Amino acid sequence: MSPTQLVLLALFVGALIGAGLCAILFIAQRARERAEQENSTVLPDGITAVLSSMDDAAAAIDASGLVVATSQTAPALGVEEQATLTDGGLRDLLKLARTAGAATETIRIRLGPLQGQQRLVAARMTRLTERYFLLILRDVSEQERLEAMRQDFIANTSHELKTPVGAITLLSEAIEFAADDPDEVRRFASRLSAEAERLGQLTGRIMHLSRLQAADQASDMSDVAIDEVVTAALEANSVAAAGAGVGLVRGGDRGLWVHGDVHVLIEAVSNLISNAVSYSPKGSHVGIGVKNDGVSVDIAVSDQGIGIAESDQERVFERFYRADQARSRRTGGTGLGLSIVKHAVYRHGGEVKLWSQPKKGSTFTIRLPLVGHPEPEPEGGTTKQKKAARRKKENA
Repeated sequence: MSPTQLVLLALFVGALIGAGLCAILFIAQRARERAEQENSTVLPDGITAVLSSMDDAAAAIDASGLVVATSQTAPALGVEEQATLTDGGLRDLLKLARTAGAATETIRIRLGPLQGQQRLVAARMTRLTERYFLLILRDVSEQERLEAMRQDFIANTSHELKTPVGAITLLSEAIEFAADDPDEVRRFASRLSAEAERLGQLTGRIMHLSRLQAADQASDMSDVAIDEVVTAALEANSVAAAGAGVGLVRGGDRGLWVHGDVHVLIEAVSNLISNAVSYSPKGSHVGIGVKNDGVSVDIAVSDQGIGIAESDQERVFERFYRADQARSRRTGGTGLGLSIVKHAVYRHGGEVKLWSQPKKGSTFTIRLPLVGHPEPEPEGGTTKQKKAARRKKENA
């Protein structure tokens, strides 16, 4: 081999070695960058800015489930920065995304210890980098509620209204045929009046239930004293209880407060007391107790009545469901009272519990989120009242 060929061969081998070294260095650099990216606690450029501009609840989450950055609306759905995902559904979604790169589920998440604090969300988890994932949550509770309200309204009107309307039609025809018999006319007229009253009660209850379902929350929200709610509910049922020979007994903690609509809460507790009185024997007692467990306020209404069979207990909160059809007809019940209670309490982020045994009685318990005692109002009335009085005096 000539000297020229040896030089060319040496140059070729050197070029190969140099190219190999460059490739090795490039691969090593990329591997080092990937490792640094995987171990980095710094989010990729622009992610924080994107999150801050999003209307939906969103968060950047690392592979372990730690929330490292959120949008402004994320904390409202329980996703807090520098906290670990605790909801089982969201953690399962993260596991799927780690395997598949992206995952979408509709999940019911709980924002507090009570059933009324649950929200239905459409959740999507997408991989951003080897280490980070993007979680987007969209609250679809409102759509679910509106669809349920639409279906309920159709079922309510078609199922129950036709009964009293049909009875009124038949009784009016009977009065016409018995026009020459004053005694029969009076008898039919009395029954007609009772059916008309029942129809009015029923339509009123349906309208009230529809309003409760239509509002995302109670309309007139403020700090409410439970003492005021219980006192008003007892006063509303005192005459009926006395007429039925049933005693009303009040006990438990005092001075507790919740956040809500005082009128809606009074009606909910009043409905429970009214039911308890209706299903209690003469000479028995209905107890109303209040308890503070540090997280919620429990308002329990207990009776010594006929009780509710276990097979009926899960259905008593359904619209128009009556465990005792005959008694309900005699007392003029519409079958909507407990449904109204359930929706009223859920609108306040609470829940309703039932304990019952046949022939031993029942206890319905309303649980509402506890709030601290509000600041005392200035002497001489509330600030709003003082301002109104001052304006009246200035205009006089």
